[in-house]
Amino acid sequence: MERMEKAGCPMPPGMITARNCGTADKNGSYGSRIGITVCCEEIRYKDEITQLLIHELIHAYDDCVVKDMDWKNCAHHACSEIRANHLSGDCHYKRELLRGFMKMRGHEQECVKRRALMSLRNNPHCSGTAAKDAVEAVWSICYNDTRPFDRAP
Repeated sequence: MERMEKAGCPMPPGMITARNCGTADKNGSYGSRIGITVCCEEIRYKDEITQLLIHELIHAYDDCVVKDMDWKNCAHHACSEIRANHLSGDCHYKRELLRGFMKMRGHEQECVKRRALMSLRNNPHCSGTAAKDAVEAVWSICYNDTRPFDRAP
């Protein structure tokens, strides 16, 4: 959050809320001018909340620093999802094992792509091949963009 403030994006009060979302298929979300919602139904461990908040804060950071960020633009959305999945630790080896993905090499990049595609397919503007094409088009630039961190965790 300190890096967001330095980028000119202070966190307003109420930016992060926790509630029952009525669904077990997601743990949280970020909405432009709405903020971050932490869905409490399925979260059991503190590190899950930490990872979720980092993921959603990456979206908030991107929304602030990217000029003309358009969540309906599949490339914009794909880039933010790639960055959030890569930088939040969501694709850490242990998390992937718990999800049933057992690949020893290359799991992190495959996970980032898989999870970015899942998110994009929930965007009504980015279904089907548009989601896959967007992820592939921005992959190299966005995967290697570690802002606001100095490096990927």
